Amino acid sequence: MSTKSQDGVTRVKQNEVIIPDLTIKDLLSAIPAHCFKRSALRSSLYVAWDCFVIGGIYKAATFLDTFVNPDSLSLPHPLLYPMARLSLWSLYGFGTGLFSTGLWIIAHECGHQAFSESKFINNIVGWVLHSALGVPYHSWRISHAKHHASTGHMTQDQAYVPNTRGQLGLTPLDPTKENTFGSTISDGVMKELWDAIGDSPIGTSLGSATYLLGGFQAYLICNASGQKGYPAGTNHFNPNAVIFAPHQRGAVILSNVGILLWIAGIAGSIYTFGFPTVFRLYIVPYLWVNHWIVLITFLQHTDPLLPHYRAPEFTFPRGALATLDRSLLGDCGKIMAWLGAHATHGISETHVLHHVSSKIPHYNAWEASDALRKRLAQSGIILQGAPGGWREVYRVFKECKFVEDEGDIVFYKNGYGLAAGRPKFADNSVNDSGVEVDTF
Repeated sequence: MSTKSQDGVTRVKQNEVIIPDLTIKDLLSAIPAHCFKRSALRSSLYVAWDCFVIGGIYKAATFLDTFVNPDSLSLPHPLLYPMARLSLWSLYGFGTGLFSTGLWIIAHECGHQAFSESKFINNIVGWVLHSALGVPYHSWRISHAKHHASTGHMTQDQAYVPNTRGQLGLTPLDPTKENTFGSTISDGVMKELWDAIGDSPIGTSLGSATYLLGGFQAYLICNASGQKGYPAGTNHFNPNAVIFAPHQRGAVILSNVGILLWIAGIAGSIYTFGFPTVFRLYIVPYLWVNHWIVLITFLQHTDPLLPHYRAPEFTFPRGALATLDRSLLGDCGKIMAWLGAHATHGISETHVLHHVSSKIPHYNAWEASDALRKRLAQSGIILQGAPGGWREVYRVFKECKFVEDEGDIVFYKNGYGLAAGRPKFADNSVNDSGVEVDTF
């Protein structure tokens, strides 16, 4: 995003982002019919594979650990032995966490009824897998379905809802000093905004790290980064929370039972095997799982070039296309990109397709995504983001600070009050209120 300051006003050259007018029929008709087929057997084989790989990683780590001693391995300094053991078990935590994320994704597919044709099988498998990973299956399934129905909607989406200027307590927009779309702003207002919300590199790093480590738990417990219209205290464990309808009370309670069993299992394991063992074998991979889930979903739904909508301009297809596909770990090279996609079943790489039709199982999503991308390309829509990793989280966290309180189509502004994106309609015309006009 290039900027230029002249006569006390900073101007930015923005990217025009196409606001689609496609129907859901346009999108679904591009996908081959066989991609919609679900198989309990085939889905179960992926569960078995993930468990097999996790077991293999554990066996390899315990085997190699027996050699990290002076009798089996000669190292130049005694301190290198605990360091070697720490490195070994850190790799175990990383690998186990990555493939456990794959199990998390399959449980998530169960919530979308994409695991099999049977709703009973889907909910049993999803409840078991998600409970084992500390997720209230039905509670999250319900809120996640609302997220899919209203992705990118400022007042109805459930997750990664942007803060508005007013919610951050910033000075109201003055049209004489800056415009709604964030293409021009006076240097004085720009400095004022930066003083209020600007981040140093250390601040951005700490903020994004905290987000990755505790963001998912914070969302479940206190609606962090969730729908701003919900009352204080909203969470996924209260059957009476505004998230849920009265008839869903039993499902929320069942989800809580799963979490209580999970806590009891961890507590019993700590009592039996000791905290260090449980921390090394389970808690570290568990933290990695939550890290990957937040990183993946944050980057799928947050970017300076992704629009958010208010009711007059929102449609389901627009919301579904307000997402990005990204190559998980793609910034670490082709091998790591393959590993990231394989371990997490392509959830980051095929996410746009997942929002267009969430019942397509992951093993069919690759072919379906290719077909959908071709259809979108015909309308000039490319939804491929930069590879997903820490570097991209840092950039997005820094560039996406707030959106305006007004406007039916809004883009994130950074700490200087500048926006990288601007809506482009079918007739190539926009104005600063988000309404189509005859000339640009």
